[in-house]
Parts: sequence; C-alpha cells; structure tokens
Amino acid sequence: MVRPKIQPTGKERTFGEDEIIVSKTDPKGIITYANQTFIQLAGYTEEELLGAPHNVIRHPDMPKCVFKLLWDTISRGEEIFAFVVNLCKNGDHYWVLAHVTPTFNAHGDIIGYHSSRRVPDRSAVEKVIPIYASLKQIEDSNPDWRAGMREAEAEMGALLDKVGMSYDQFAFSLVQCI
Repeated sequence: MVRPKIQPTGKERTFGEDEIIVSKTDPKGIITYANQTFIQLAGYTEEELLGAPHNVIRHPDMPKCVFKLLWDTISRGEEIFAFVVNLCKNGDHYWVLAHVTPTFNAHGDIIGYHSSRRVPDRSAVEKVIPIYASLKQIEDSNPDWRAGMREAEAEMGALLDKVGMSYDQFAFSLVQCI
C-alpha cells in the first residue's frame, strides 16, 4: 500500500477509556494485525491496514525524532511508552498513549512488534502539544530532513536532561499527575 496523501482536517476523534487500540507489525513495521477499535477509529478497512506500513496513520504534525526514539528503543529489544498523534483516513486525528513492545521468538530474536494504545489524559496531551510543535518546527526549519531530525532529537535530549528524566519517565510523569 502506498501511503496516501491525506490533508488533516483539524478535527479530533476520541475513543472510550475502556477501549484499547491494538496492532502488531513485522520487524519492518508492516501491519500484521489490527483490532476492531483500531480499524474503526482510523477509518481504514482491515484489508487496507493488513500489509500496510504502520506509518499509514502518521500525522504530519508528529515529530520524526519521537518516532526515531521509539524505533531505536524497540529495535534494542526494549519497550517504550509514547504520546502519539495519529491521522485517520479522512484526515481527522486522535491522540494515544502508546505502549510498544518487541515480540521475540524462542531464540530471543525480534520477530515483530506489539502496540497497545489507550486514551491519554487531556491535560497530558495539552502539555505534549507545545513540545511536539517545537520539535516539529526545528525539524522543518532545516532543508535536510535528516539534519532537522537530528537537531530536534538533540533538543528533545536537552529538554529531558533539564528535567532529569528519560522519555518514558517524562511520559509517566504526565500520566501520574492526573
């Protein structure tokens, strides 16, 4: 599936606090499983999602450096919790607190990834939005997207160093203040 060019509408969708969005991918991020909550919220059919790259739902406002952090972490065999804004097929968006874990075979090799996503607390999202906007602005200000991502990654590292936390700890600090 070629990632469609979707224009964001600015309209936010939500889902129930008792609902969990679940997806599984192969090691390259190709979707191998999508639950009904994911299918309904994202607005794609199961057939459209299965075999598609997970970035089919990537919102253009989401900083690349956060996805790099996510992929670097899970590629090392570690789990991560991350705030993510996703893009629906119709251009609407939705925020999640994602928990992404690697899946291992009996030999300890990574054979895929599993992501469970919940509704984040709105006050946490409101704290994340300006941080992500700043990181995205840094990325977009450089004509070389890789250099821009590295600059934003360095800024994110500096912000986390300033508060003395890892990204996971930062995410949990927002959740725990609820």
